[in-house]
Amino acid sequence: MTGDVRVLLADDQPLIRAGLRVLLETEPGYAVAGEAADGAEAVRLARAHRPDVVMMDVRMPGTDGLDALEAIAADPALGGTRVVVLTTFDLDVYVYRALRAGASGFLLKDTEPVALLRAIDLVHAGEALLAPSVTRRLITEFARHGPAAPPGQDRLAVLTRREREVLALVGTGRTNGEIAAQLVISPATARTHVGRLLTKLDARDRVQLVVIAHEAGLVGRR
Repeated sequence: MTGDVRVLLADDQPLIRAGLRVLLETEPGYAVAGEAADGAEAVRLARAHRPDVVMMDVRMPGTDGLDALEAIAADPALGGTRVVVLTTFDLDVYVYRALRAGASGFLLKDTEPVALLRAIDLVHAGEALLAPSVTRRLITEFARHGPAAPPGQDRLAVLTRREREVLALVGTGRTNGEIAAQLVISPATARTHVGRLLTKLDARDRVQLVVIAHEAGLVGRR
């Protein structure tokens, strides 16, 4: 149906795909754009159908989910496709690589159905979503080790002082409303600042702003 969020399911377990399909087909506003059992098929189907959102498993035979994610994110023809990584594994290496590759969300497979649907809606709307446990671990790891090198600082030269402040708060996972409260500005102004950050830093979405903030040392450095 026109207006439905079209979702491509990529998982090597038929039972998982079937469960997701039932969830999406029984909820109004969603449509399944296809199913893939491995990363290569996910990329092929994404290019063929150009879904709004891809729910991508990490560990799949042949081309895994992270390689498929990188291929989708790098394809200019798929600029409107968002990828949510859905996995049983919340190891930091998977999280970080997925975020660097362009994932718009990272959820664990024990996520409640209503939260999964909310994730699809958020990334389709251009927002980003991480499982709370994933966000905490990511920030903890960056705080402990810091970025390997500071090249991100030069990238931030185009930002104003206020935009740097907003970027640092985005990096801690704060919402626009929380940023507005912290800086004593309106939510609309916070949204404007985030929009300018996306443009100036050529970031795909809010998740990439989180990565940039951490790599530039704006978050968690002591």
